[in-house]
Amino acid sequence: MDIRIGHGYDLHKLVPERKLILGGVDIPFELGLLGHSDADVLYHAVMDAVLGALALGDIGRHFPDKDPTYKDIDSGKLCEKVCKLMKEHGMRIGNIDATVIAQKPRLSAYIPAMRENLARVFDCDISRVNVKATTEEGLGATGEGLAISAHSVVLLNSAGSI
Repeated sequence: MDIRIGHGYDLHKLVPERKLILGGVDIPFELGLLGHSDADVLYHAVMDAVLGALALGDIGRHFPDKDPTYKDIDSGKLCEKVCKLMKEHGMRIGNIDATVIAQKPRLSAYIPAMRENLARVFDCDISRVNVKATTEEGLGATGEGLAISAHSVVLLNSAGSI
């Protein structure tokens, strides 16, 4: 059995006149995340963790921000491409554990939908997906409400194993 672990991290600045999308969920808030794509830090952190576990670099390598193809793209579509790569390498999700760090808005009500979306785009059972949210108690860029970040750890195993 082949088992791989990957870690992912992403951070984007909060700005006016952008939607706030986390884990594929459109969250009502006066600010959104600035980025070339939809800037979904949760999806980006999970994709980087999967790519890391596969030793395939990061999302910048696969979806460069200089490429107009990815301008304002739904990051869920990028997750589907990463999932396809994962399957081509004979791997599947063992589990996903992710943490979103945001001072505001409160995210607990949106976590079930984020888990469902991650399970769908990575083609795994929702019981294999965990999402948490926390603050940084007013410290740093996220704590001051200037940005939102996310960390993710994934376990991949070979498609034939449990």
